[in-house]
Amino acid sequence: MKIRVGVNGYGTIGKRVALAVMKQDDMELVGVVKKSYDYSLYQAKALGLKIFAPKEEDYKLLESKGVRVEGTLKDLLGKVDVIVDATPEGVGLQYKSLYETFKVRQVYQGGEKPEVADLSFNSLCNYNEAIGKRSVRVVSCNTTGLLRIICAINRHFEVNKVRAVIVRRAADPKEVKRGPINSVELNPPKIPSHHAIDVKTVIPNLDIITVAVVVPTTLMHVHHVTLRLSKSVTREDIVSILDSTPRIMLVNSDKSGITGTAGIIEAARDLRLRYDVPELVVFEDSIYVDNNEVMLFQAIHQESIVTPENIDAIRAITGLEKDPLNSIDKTDSSLGLTKRLW
Repeated sequence: MKIRVGVNGYGTIGKRVALAVMKQDDMELVGVVKKSYDYSLYQAKALGLKIFAPKEEDYKLLESKGVRVEGTLKDLLGKVDVIVDATPEGVGLQYKSLYETFKVRQVYQGGEKPEVADLSFNSLCNYNEAIGKRSVRVVSCNTTGLLRIICAINRHFEVNKVRAVIVRRAADPKEVKRGPINSVELNPPKIPSHHAIDVKTVIPNLDIITVAVVVPTTLMHVHHVTLRLSKSVTREDIVSILDSTPRIMLVNSDKSGITGTAGIIEAARDLRLRYDVPELVVFEDSIYVDNNEVMLFQAIHQESIVTPENIDAIRAITGLEKDPLNSIDKTDSSLGLTKRLW
């Protein structure tokens, strides 16, 4: 029997999660909730998605525009086992009591406060802890990237300390109201940034400090990460670990000619739908090891990196799959994740 899934919110994250659910043979996408009237409604209809409106007044507005609407959010909640909340930051909390009334399991996004859910979630770090939970929060794109690298290495060598500089994109490509800018902005000026705090919602006792700046690009985030391990390692050890870990893609700049985010996106444009890059991209040439200290650069495609985590979260909270690696493999195969872009 397939798990019945609804997606509340059809923006940057919601539309990607909806399409990802449609690719799973153990899930059924019942419908998506869309409030605003724009081109994406017609794209959703072209894909065969059923549209629901948040409230009755939204229903009437969309119907007046000629959009066929199946009902309201309440109607959708009566038909699903899991709701993925992909609404704007902070809105998910407002819906929580309604979700609980309908006794549906919930997957929230990183824009919500950790308290909205029973657990902050990352597939490589704490899948087993999420099994059977009523609600989980898939952490933000930057936190997802940090957790993937930390947990990948921690499986083999204990990570004692992490220091990271996060170079954030200023906005998603469609967010024209946020630009243009001509500055590198401290985000925030104080140390640490919220990213370290968010990582600790998954790994509470980790010694981690992050700082962040915003730069005038829309393509991807970039991190410079330093990890101090409990024992000495070699560069070959680290390359081997990352090369064998799912959802981490090594980019060899010498072989590929890719030295930055524009090159990654251009390669993805040639090979992928929407040029999504759900993998964490690690620049292989940047990996530097000194005794027990590891440094590297990594890149995060903010629009798509959390998509596979949402799918795994659905399997975990419903008990659909008890083995994290089985779920990861199933998700990644369905979405076409790979170790190389070329």
